[in-house]
Amino acid sequence: MTKQVQELDHVIIRFAGDSGDGMQLTGDRFTQETAVFGNDLSTLPNFPAEIRAPAGTLPGVSSFQLHFADHDILTPGDAPDVLVAMNPAALKANLKDLPRGADVIVNTDEFTKRNLSKVGYETSPIEDGSLDAYNVHAVPLTSLTVKALEDLDITRKDAERAKNMFALGLLSWLYGRPVEGTIAFLESKFGRKPEILKANLTAFHAGWNFGETTEAFSVRYEVKPASLKPGKYRNITGNTALAYGLIAAAQLAKLPLFLGSYPITPASDILHELAKHKKFGVRTFQAEDEIASVGAALGAAFGGSLAVTTTSGPGMALKAETVGLAVSVELPLIICDVQRAGPSTGMPTKTEQADLLMALFGRNGESPVPVVAAASPSDCFHAAIEAARIAVSYRTPVVLLSDGYLANGSEPWLIPDIASLPDLSSQFAFATKADANGGEFQPFRRDPVTLARPWALPGTPGLEHRIGGIEKADGSGTISYDPDNHDLMVRTRQARIDGIASSIPPLAVDDPAGDAKVLVLGWGSTYGSIGAAVRRVRRAGHSVAQAHLRHLNPFPANLGDVLRRYDKVLVPEINLGQLALLLRGRFLVDVISYNRVRGLPFRAAELAEAIEEVIAHA
Repeated sequence: MTKQVQELDHVIIRFAGDSGDGMQLTGDRFTQETAVFGNDLSTLPNFPAEIRAPAGTLPGVSSFQLHFADHDILTPGDAPDVLVAMNPAALKANLKDLPRGADVIVNTDEFTKRNLSKVGYETSPIEDGSLDAYNVHAVPLTSLTVKALEDLDITRKDAERAKNMFALGLLSWLYGRPVEGTIAFLESKFGRKPEILKANLTAFHAGWNFGETTEAFSVRYEVKPASLKPGKYRNITGNTALAYGLIAAAQLAKLPLFLGSYPITPASDILHELAKHKKFGVRTFQAEDEIASVGAALGAAFGGSLAVTTTSGPGMALKAETVGLAVSVELPLIICDVQRAGPSTGMPTKTEQADLLMALFGRNGESPVPVVAAASPSDCFHAAIEAARIAVSYRTPVVLLSDGYLANGSEPWLIPDIASLPDLSSQFAFATKADANGGEFQPFRRDPVTLARPWALPGTPGLEHRIGGIEKADGSGTISYDPDNHDLMVRTRQARIDGIASSIPPLAVDDPAGDAKVLVLGWGSTYGSIGAAVRRVRRAGHSVAQAHLRHLNPFPANLGDVLRRYDKVLVPEINLGQLALLLRGRFLVDVISYNRVRGLPFRAAELAEAIEEVIAHA
């Protein structure tokens, strides 16, 4: 049968099903093949925090959204063009996000009376006309999979589990995705279980063949590769990019890398990834709790390692005392906070930007720390290197902010030329001998430019010194309760952090025509949503400027001038206005907050409306 091929410039697909239906795996495999094909892409995995919510219920729905295109894109998309719903719960949980005319592929085998009643359907939406606004493709995915595997020596339950591979095969045919990578992946994953391997491969090919032969799909679609900057690319998630950035930073600094960590969603994958790379001098330590993990990391910093601890919001609260100790002893330490929705346990698998004020002020006393934020999944690599640069250059703990959206989302990453990365070993030197005047070692005698103290390895002859959390005398580091000395040390520690501003680039502003009256200023993972919204507003004929902050403490030196250059400044945040509070207090500029705290990234369309409203009143 000859099928019509329709060319599209972009597609947004959402796979949705029960937590046990393998939607994350299905979405990930489709993504990997899309990356190999050469499309630009952005993903949004979305899954429940419960290990296994009741099957077929709304709390148990897991989804994976992928936006791929033949041009540069910035977000996973606002609304899916295609929804693959494996059961009634998946349909009901996602139907509100579908635009009219969207394609809906439903697994009719799961639309039983019992499954319908679990989510409040009295009648099947496939049959009662409630889906008339959409292009519905009713496909018995489960029974087709079981039929395709009936000659294999596996149980019916195992056969049913392969229905996600049938769906993947069907969608791979529908959008012309390569298959070689998925076949190799299955062979690697199930190579020791030949019957399970054969079942998954058979189901995958059956789904492809079903699309090729059925009359239910008369059109297949083509999205051509994107014109990306020349170079070698790989698909990467934020957590993996951050792990690679830490490894690269340690290599650039010629230091061993130590990670002290306690597993917590959504930061755990950084620990998992770093544990694979012992050949690069990486040591990973899974501690018994958050406090022990940061304590071990600080000890490793004292011993001369590039020391890191990873966590999410609740863990940041537990690490606060030891981070304060790191401020006091002035040792390099990177604290990676992969933010999630709070407070308390909150929504562990959902994203948020609400830890900014905690990163800045969540310790007792005057304890300033630099704060760096990643803007996209691939940018986590470069943000990690920048955090390491600041930590080793200025002998300070640094908070690196990511979040759940960046951590689990993915995009193509242009693998950088090693020669383009900074030589961090030139940023510091270990102390090797006492002061030139022949006196005792002065552990708090500072570099006149950076105000950083010497980094003395324990056990080095002549560099014995006292260290701890009690206030120290300037220079000698001996215990001091002198009021004037304490005032001096507090101000010196603050000046050391303030001085970092001289080593960071000025804030860049994207204002093509130079006549914009409105600036949209963001930080962290809002970069993609803001960028996509600004593109929409400009296409509508409006002039608007955009800037994005990587350094949140200290701010770029020109930030105040940038803010005062525009009549209105809009600050979108996935919190209740934390950066806006800082900007108002620091620069006395009445910025406009735009806030949504739904556990999800901003939608470009709603953000574009907010920008246009501000422009209308500028």
